[in-house]
Amino acid sequence: MKRFFLRILTLMIIFTSFIIVPACGVDKNKVNNESDIIEKNESQELLEGFEDKSSVVSSKQLKVVDGELMDASNNPIQLKGISTHGLAWFPQYINKDCFATFQSAGANVIRLAMYTGESGGYCSGGNQAELIAIVEKGVDYATELGMYVIIDWHILSDNNPQNNQQAAIDFFGKMSAKYKDYDNVIYEICNEPNGGTSWAQVKEYANAVIPVIRENTDAVILVGTPQWCQQLDPVIADPITGYDNIMYTLHFYAATHKDDLRSQLVRAKEAKLPVFVSEYGICDASGNGNIDIDSANKWVELMDEYNVSYVCWNLANKNEASSVLNPSCQKVSGFTEEDYSQEGKWLIEVLGK
Repeated sequence: MKRFFLRILTLMIIFTSFIIVPACGVDKNKVNNESDIIEKNESQELLEGFEDKSSVVSSKQLKVVDGELMDASNNPIQLKGISTHGLAWFPQYINKDCFATFQSAGANVIRLAMYTGESGGYCSGGNQAELIAIVEKGVDYATELGMYVIIDWHILSDNNPQNNQQAAIDFFGKMSAKYKDYDNVIYEICNEPNGGTSWAQVKEYANAVIPVIRENTDAVILVGTPQWCQQLDPVIADPITGYDNIMYTLHFYAATHKDDLRSQLVRAKEAKLPVFVSEYGICDASGNGNIDIDSANKWVELMDEYNVSYVCWNLANKNEASSVLNPSCQKVSGFTEEDYSQEGKWLIEVLGK
């Protein structure tokens, strides 16, 4: 009996389905089209959940527009921070907590100063593998913190950057290939040309190094200027052409460099020359000696007026006026007021404004 009723029920369901479906007047093609629409909408919703990395530019990407440093949204941006001393001599400050200490004070950029010509420098007997490893750690820590980082080929006693040009080409080829997908790395290709090195010589060097970097990235490149980065006038008259995102460095030490050099910065900015102060101090040009707070404050006011980025020298406890830490400070992060030198205390105040 149960089987009989199950058969009757099955026949009724089949019979009903034949009656109901045609009665609804459903267009089979329409059903298929609507299914396609639903599938396409679902696919679109899924795709909207993914970011197209090929067309989206990171908000930290920098560029130079009409002589100004800009972010990815074409808004003017000003970088403020601190430079390490020589990486070979003070590697202990290359740590994430140290960088975070200055970030909490208001810094958004770290400069990694890798000397080339001095004892222990990259081109003068230093352990190149170790120096590169320190640079890489510095880039990693800055990146993890969301900070910008400058890789600085710190020529000084080697005077003319052409003296170690091939080493620079090899170094920046490796660095730019490694960090080609990073949007926070800046390349400073020659710290302070000096010893009578002309702008023509620096320009020739730059035109040899820049293409190597440009093979991998359009990141901002900083080019040093003659006389320890105090001659912008020759650059105004004959800038580097053929490349985007090039800036020129000016360095000052407030107790030595005053109105004359400040006037040169004004001329450069009025001429729309992209200028970046990648090193400065509030003492005299020796990096030691007298401190001039009044002159330093005038520099800051001028740089802020023209939206010029500036990086203070130096993150170390060396016994000199330009070090931001007291010689007695043995900490490598988490510094407090008593740990800072006179320049250090001034810097923390400036970064916090």
